[in-house]
Amino acid sequence: MNSVSIITVNFNQSFVTQELLSSIHTTNTYPNIEIIVVDNGSKTNDVPEWQIKYPGIKFIRSEINLGFAGGNNLGIQQATGEYLFFVNNDTEFTPGLIATLANTLDYFPQIGMVSPKIMYFDKPNMIQYAGYTPMNYYTCRNHCIGQFETDNGQYDNIAAPTGYIHGAAMVVRREAIEKAGLMAENFFLYYEEFDWCDRIKKAGYEVWVDTQAMIYHKESISVGKASSLKEYFMNRNRILFIRRNAPVQARLFFYVYFVCMVTPRNMLSYITKGYKGFSVLLLKAIWWNITQPTNSKKLGYPIN
Repeated sequence: MNSVSIITVNFNQSFVTQELLSSIHTTNTYPNIEIIVVDNGSKTNDVPEWQIKYPGIKFIRSEINLGFAGGNNLGIQQATGEYLFFVNNDTEFTPGLIATLANTLDYFPQIGMVSPKIMYFDKPNMIQYAGYTPMNYYTCRNHCIGQFETDNGQYDNIAAPTGYIHGAAMVVRREAIEKAGLMAENFFLYYEEFDWCDRIKKAGYEVWVDTQAMIYHKESISVGKASSLKEYFMNRNRILFIRRNAPVQARLFFYVYFVCMVTPRNMLSYITKGYKGFSVLLLKAIWWNITQPTNSKKLGYPIN
């Protein structure tokens, strides 16, 4: 039985993280696990208190926010498991989750990474993720399978290759990480798991979804207020993803498409919705990609 390292990153959400730890404790029966919590530069350092409260858990403290990839990479450096289970701290485990995913990796050695079915926590009968379609590298668009659908069993008992895993819950084989490398930290947030999928595929592994396993995600189904931080990184990293992963012909097409179609459309949308400063952020996202190499660590935007 292969060991599983569960890695989660906390950023100013200590109560949410503790709810995750409680759900792991109450649902898990898989005997060979370790839990690693990375505190990613939270304003309040709860690690000393947690080390007393949870003596069997590894805690790592970063004094700065390293982003999704950087925080998880810290966890990888301390992990001992053959399988590494990366979960958002705002998830809730269900019985059999770890065992099902670990058994799938045991049985299919060609799998490099696998995600479970993900359900919305606030709408427990609504699906968030049951797989992804392949990426269209000409437009950098793909589709999340099952999202916002009521779960009537239409995706039950599927264990098969998919376009991409979901960053909220993904188990990755250590051997695949050793061949493909760690997550690219220059994304900071958004698109880094897609980039990782592509690199793991290029290393010779398959990416799967296994809907026999299920996890709840507390991400709200409502879009909520637009975030300038999200808008900047979604645009910047969409371009960066294509720069790093698309074939030359698709890459050239995408550049023209983004400048001539996406940029004016987004700017018009910002003006119509009254999102002040968003047009400038979009231009900054483009300029970052013009001036920075694909492995640049320069974020070009305040993150704390």
